[in-house]
Amino acid sequence: MTHFTRRGLLALGGAGLGLAACGNGVGSQGAARLDARVDATRNYLLQKYPGTDTLMNKSVGVLYMPLMTEAGFGIGGAYGRGALRINNVTVDYYSAASASFGFQIGAQQYAHALFFMTQEALADFRRNPGWEMGADARYALPDRGGAIGADTTTSLAPVIALVFGQSGLIAGATLAGTKYTRIIP
Repeated sequence: MTHFTRRGLLALGGAGLGLAACGNGVGSQGAARLDARVDATRNYLLQKYPGTDTLMNKSVGVLYMPLMTEAGFGIGGAYGRGALRINNVTVDYYSAASASFGFQIGAQQYAHALFFMTQEALADFRRNPGWEMGADARYALPDRGGAIGADTTTSLAPVIALVFGQSGLIAGATLAGTKYTRIIP
């Protein structure tokens, strides 16, 4: 019988992240290319989902992750790169990575944005060398009509996550356990 250690599972998850990163053009993106992708993602949100502009205006900063690639076969991982914008000006670049274990097979790509609704939440994110998405964040999901479901409960959350543009063969996308790390593109 094979015995899996936590370190072994993390190593296998890292291998999955390496495979997921292949579809992201890691290493071939400079700051200008990443900013262009962030611009396109921001414009897509504003055009596709009414109410996003209100959420953007209420937030003190937004982390845009234009392309997350996730793949898994029992053990999976996801990886993507993006930019943090304050007053619609890029202030830092980040990578996002996660590993998972369980019943899963397939691959998908999606985008997401984190809206920081308080200065404290934004400062905490920028201060930590490896910030992890936790349970204190709320998810605003586009409904069938394309409007963002940011109600009063959600708008009081320090961080609001919006996952959109899913395509692929894995059902759903979650950001729980995703680790964000500042990078130099």
